[in-house]
Amino acid sequence: MRRNRILIIDDEQSLLESLEMFLTEAGYKVECAASAREGLEKSRAFKPDVVILDIRLPDSNGFDVLQELRGVSEACPVIMITAFHDMDTTIRTVKMGAFEYIPKPIDVDELERAITKALKLSRASPLRESLSLDASLPYTEGQMVGKSLAMKDVFKAVGRLSENQVTVLVEGETGTGKELVAKAIHHHSPHKDQPFVAINCSTIVGTLLESELFGHERGSFTGASYTKKGKFELAEHGTIFLDEVGEIPQDLQSKLLRFLQEKEFERIGGEKKLKSNARVIAATNRDLWGMVQAGQFREDLYYRLSVATVKLPPLRERKEDIPLLIDFVVRKINHDLKMALKRVERRAVDRLTAYDWPGNVRELENVLTRAAIETQGDVITEEMVAPLLGKKTLAATHQKRDATETSLEEFEREYILGVLERTQWHLGKACELLGISRPTLRQRLKSYHITREADTSGR
Repeated sequence: MRRNRILIIDDEQSLLESLEMFLTEAGYKVECAASAREGLEKSRAFKPDVVILDIRLPDSNGFDVLQELRGVSEACPVIMITAFHDMDTTIRTVKMGAFEYIPKPIDVDELERAITKALKLSRASPLRESLSLDASLPYTEGQMVGKSLAMKDVFKAVGRLSENQVTVLVEGETGTGKELVAKAIHHHSPHKDQPFVAINCSTIVGTLLESELFGHERGSFTGASYTKKGKFELAEHGTIFLDEVGEIPQDLQSKLLRFLQEKEFERIGGEKKLKSNARVIAATNRDLWGMVQAGQFREDLYYRLSVATVKLPPLRERKEDIPLLIDFVVRKINHDLKMALKRVERRAVDRLTAYDWPGNVRELENVLTRAAIETQGDVITEEMVAPLLGKKTLAATHQKRDATETSLEEFEREYILGVLERTQWHLGKACELLGISRPTLRQRLKSYHITREADTSGR
């Protein structure tokens, strides 16, 4: 069996001898070089799997050697070592593509861990059991991905609804891609060249939300120093997307109902009736019918909004789509972050597939992005994603109580609690995973009587 090869380039003879002895006893085949020139020559002949490189050499700068090594073998990880360590040097080594940076005096356990990790990502461990990205497929923004029956039904619904102008209600948990559905319907409609205007109804309160939707006249309220057009006016013949429509205050629900019935509205403080042919697509992660029964949402508005409905499945119910989503998200990461990821280890794919994804596709994208930022190679491994996954999954929640006996409110309460525990009650991070604003989260905490007496951080 071929032994993994390590090349050490350092001008400190005692260090070369001690590292050669340690690594040879550990089972590696080792070559040493005391200068940059000798190191580059041996690199071509020896073909190492990992290079350990000192930054300061007698005949060259270690950074220049690193660049030349990249030309010899881009896939070979380089571990930089130096006695002169500082922040600028560390940043420079990372930016130039060094796999790891270890200061002197060298901790051999730390070095061995770095070598083991580097070998896993080098050609010495080709990870044949991995998900390889199809480089011929470019990343397309806004693309919906899935081969499950549930997603095929969603695609069919998008096709049908794009041919008409009926009002659509998109239902689904946070992070399932409700806005993507709305954009897909708009993009495939005859009015795709008209504006697509989105507004999150949970992030704006009271008069300000009414102004955002319908506009206002100058002087109509304190701070209204100019006439403003609302979203319905700006959308013209296009689409207005009302995200989290269940958060609209009841006094504003009647005005939205009137628009849906008459296709007309008035700006705040105005008397002139204005017309708009904008199509309305609304989305919610709440049980609107349950809100109707609880007196929190108008029944007539509910019927107007749900002329057609699209139900998005949670990711845990379409796990066969996860490998496709991983491929798509990693291509998105390569595009957005200018990276060159090529593979995802099969064990990482299996770990991601086994997870229940309470935050759905949004959480999957978050985990893969964080793993990608941490990787020094072109592959995402199981070790990179495992620490990013929550310890509690919805499967554990389901085992506690039969889903048929759990109301949506109880389910949402447990879901929010789970996210808060995973983020250690960091409200900002919780809002990011839940896909809601801080005011909405605080309202949910109050509504569900969720408190953490020990939490005094104020985050």
